[in-house]
Amino acid sequence: MEKLIINNRPIGSGEKPYIIAEIGSNHNGDMNLCRQMIDAAVLSGVDAVKFQSWSAGSLISLTEYSRNTQYADKKKHFGSLLEMVERYQFTPQQHKEILHYCKEKGMTFLSSCFSKEEVDLLESLAIPAFKIASMDINHIPLLEYIGGKGKPVILSTGMATLGEIERAVNTLKKNGSGPIALLHCVSIYPPAYNTIHLKNIPMLQMAFDLPVGFSDHTLGTAIPLAAIAIGACIIEKHFTLDKEMDGWDHAISANPNEMEIIVREGCNVFTSIGSAVRTVTDEEEEKRKKFRRRIVIRQPMKEGEVISFGDIDYKRPGTGIHPDEFRYVIGRQVNRDFEADEWLEWSDLK
Repeated sequence: MEKLIINNRPIGSGEKPYIIAEIGSNHNGDMNLCRQMIDAAVLSGVDAVKFQSWSAGSLISLTEYSRNTQYADKKKHFGSLLEMVERYQFTPQQHKEILHYCKEKGMTFLSSCFSKEEVDLLESLAIPAFKIASMDINHIPLLEYIGGKGKPVILSTGMATLGEIERAVNTLKKNGSGPIALLHCVSIYPPAYNTIHLKNIPMLQMAFDLPVGFSDHTLGTAIPLAAIAIGACIIEKHFTLDKEMDGWDHAISANPNEMEIIVREGCNVFTSIGSAVRTVTDEEEEKRKKFRRRIVIRQPMKEGEVISFGDIDYKRPGTGIHPDEFRYVIGRQVNRDFEADEWLEWSDLK
């Protein structure tokens, strides 16, 4: 299974999980807020921040704009759809500004691309990998164009059948894509727990022989950590400074404390997975001596008496003759006198 390399960081089997803070449009069009979010992401320890490269003209048709002129939910929406898209779009100049800020902070900049023009923009900025959103898994012309750039690709699979995933992977490979990673994803915000099906992660690994991660839209930290436990090598999670902030995705995003938990505990979960080879650590070997039992003489015995099953008991510590060695004790003579509850040693036997 080929690994991805993003800014010298290997991603795939045997590597600690790669954590992406999905800022997306949670900057709300405010670049000061955007920089604050990057600062918080740096402190949380994530590997990358990710944005969305679309414009008012590249993603949504005029007919769709005309159908969505007002919304009842004023927390997530203001004005018309067009007004929101124009406010939240990430302009070419903002791309350059925020990429520069990420470099200053030592943070990897990633972005989802939604048109050929935005692919070219990201390519001109020398981004290390392309991210393809779930909605574009059947956008064959876009996949062909991205594949032709020869860079690593992270492909989300929300809403897609296995056949659609296979076609997308083959399209990218046929056009010269770099290494590919898939993200299991449920494109509902947030999804019901019984729809998440984390077992898709090892299934996709087996089906496509590719690294597989998880694009998470759940609330809290439990499910992304569970995804790591089942083999996810990437976690992509929406990120905000405040879940109560107005905007599209703040309510389902991780705040800085939650993201720090995902990073820290995700690393602990990954380390704890370890190997399927059964081992006893040196620390456990020492613990055996304290916690296990040894054979003791149950009641007083005289030198020369023969030990019967009723003459022995099993008590801590776990040094000396072990309980599973009792068969080699029964029927043998003791070569000294014993008080009750005394340890029996091999040297005490004839």
